[in-house]
Amino acid sequence: SMYNTPPCYSIYMLGKVLKWVEKNGGIAGMEKMKKERANKLYDFIAESGLYKGCAERESASDMNVTFTTGDKDLDAAFAKEAGKVGIQNIKGHRLVGAMRASIYNAQPMESVDFLIDFMKKFEADNK
Repeated sequence: SMYNTPPCYSIYMLGKVLKWVEKNGGIAGMEKMKKERANKLYDFIAESGLYKGCAERESASDMNVTFTTGDKDLDAAFAKEAGKVGIQNIKGHRLVGAMRASIYNAQPMESVDFLIDFMKKFEADNK
């Protein structure tokens, strides 16, 4: 007999997540997908005429991609317009500003593609 009730839902969810990770190639597969997502977004930012990365690529995060337009008002407009198309919480830290795209493991490549498409349109509209 047990002293307490095991956290059944947490155990169930952990099992689901571990099966999902295994289905996607395990740790090596998750690392590969993480790098592909980050590289695609960083490459777009590097080629853009409007956006600039906030960190040197060698030390930048693969999970939280930070970037700016270089203009506080344009950054605010970007965050507002992004919200209108369903991109939530893109605004960066309240003291630092800029934008932060969180592309954690659960984000599919389609999310990065959607963000890049939005960024291209925003850039074209704000030249």
